[in-house]
Amino acid sequence: MTNQIKPTFSLCFVFLMAMSFVEHCSAAEDGDIPRCQIVPLPEHQVSFQIDGVEKLRWHYGTEYPRPFFFPFNGPSGSTLTRMGHPGAQNHDHHRSVWFAHNKVNGLDFWADGRGTQIRQQMWYAYRDGDDEAIMASVTGWYGEDKTEVMTQDIVAALIPLEDDEHALELQITMRPPENVPQVSLEQTNFGFLAVRVAKSISAHFGRGKLINSEGQQDEENIFGKPARWMDYSGSVAAGHGKERKTVVEGITFFDHPTNPRYPTHWHLREDGWMGASFCMKEGYTITSAKPLELRYLLHSHSGAYAPKRAAAVHRQFAARKGFDVAKSARKHRQFEVARRASQ
Repeated sequence: MTNQIKPTFSLCFVFLMAMSFVEHCSAAEDGDIPRCQIVPLPEHQVSFQIDGVEKLRWHYGTEYPRPFFFPFNGPSGSTLTRMGHPGAQNHDHHRSVWFAHNKVNGLDFWADGRGTQIRQQMWYAYRDGDDEAIMASVTGWYGEDKTEVMTQDIVAALIPLEDDEHALELQITMRPPENVPQVSLEQTNFGFLAVRVAKSISAHFGRGKLINSEGQQDEENIFGKPARWMDYSGSVAAGHGKERKTVVEGITFFDHPTNPRYPTHWHLREDGWMGASFCMKEGYTITSAKPLELRYLLHSHSGAYAPKRAAAVHRQFAARKGFDVAKSARKHRQFEVARRASQ
């Protein structure tokens, strides 16, 4: 029936032999308590934690048109993102860190009130470990008539870094639903991954700064230009009561060298948001034989933007392998998620 949202459970990811995943599974999953954990919570939320401290949270409840991450905390524990625009109600769809696109088969999945929905269909696997915690899930993109027009596989990994910093590594794979030949992405500035920073980090509402990998600064100089990464840094309040103080922190948003159209063009604003604009110059056609895989990384860092530090994080990100999901051969597990043996 076309008036009911139904999940499609086929995987875009290559199904490797299930036994190969057993070799990659850490002992921490089978008894030891690891540093990095994925903790499911009530009300359709998932907490990402390092040493028992929440760094970010995934929300996928149906009260929202699409899932999102909030908060996305800095090293001080204060959130570096916010829900919505500080001064414009028509930007309430800016929910912290989120996936969207406003021209998918002619449908708008960016703005609210369009009748479209992005719904998590299921989670594949949660994996804890000392080096990273990983969530793998699948979402469906549904039109006004509740027909699925695109399927999106998501892998999100929380990675601890030095000085209490951390990174959120994301791998998203877009593909047509079963029995649908292709998905057409039209030219647009909007999509796929966007970040709304905290008010105090915004260049307009706060004292934040926008800088890209090429050293260019401010909206008027970097809007629409290609870059390997983008940084938004500024002041946030850390602590409570008499212990409250102002610190400088920020988010560096990295594109991955294996992504099509790398380095990506950027849609960003001085009012406090930045997004990797995959279709800024032209559209893209997705087929079952040619799904679209994109990898991004958000680095939560202390202090102002540091070019050498960003370059080092980019090199590490570029060298890391992507992820595969497969059916599990282990007891009490349906799926496994693990890094690939090669890029």
